[in-house]
Amino acid sequence: MEPLERPALSPAGAGGVLLGTTVAGIGVGALIGWAAGSVSYGLLGGALAGVPAGVLAVYTRYRDVFR
Repeated sequence: MEPLERPALSPAGAGGVLLGTTVAGIGVGALIGWAAGSVSYGLLGGALAGVPAGVLAVYTRYRDVFR
């Protein structure tokens, strides 16, 4: 029986997941901020929530690479 191949880490793919999730968080924050009356605070809140969400998304996607 042959050993299983380890999944490859794609830096471009990881960056895309991180960027996409962060931008989505900023967009959702902007919409919430717009509805609440302050788009700038919504952008800030979306960025503060989007970055950790992006890191979590990258970790979830590539967690088997580091095992």
